Amino acid sequence: MDIDFSRPQFTPSEPQTWPELLTLEQTAQILGVSKWSLRRWDNEGKFKAVRMGSHRRYKKEDVIRATNEGI
Repeated sequence: MDIDFSRPQFTPSEPQTWPELLTLEQTAQILGVSKWSLRRWDNEGKFKAVRMGSHRRYKKEDVIRATNEGI
């Protein structure tokens, strides 16, 4: 397996290390909530995810806004 050392490793407390689309797990870790909460919020329209097939991804800008303003 090749490791890309040119990209910084994901660190929840450092937004500059976040990819533009975050996984469900990464977003839950950043916001300090469960993955089930994120799924529920998406279903309720409270915090929408981008669907990629059956996977949920969250826009970096949305997650930063949620950390600054709350959900």
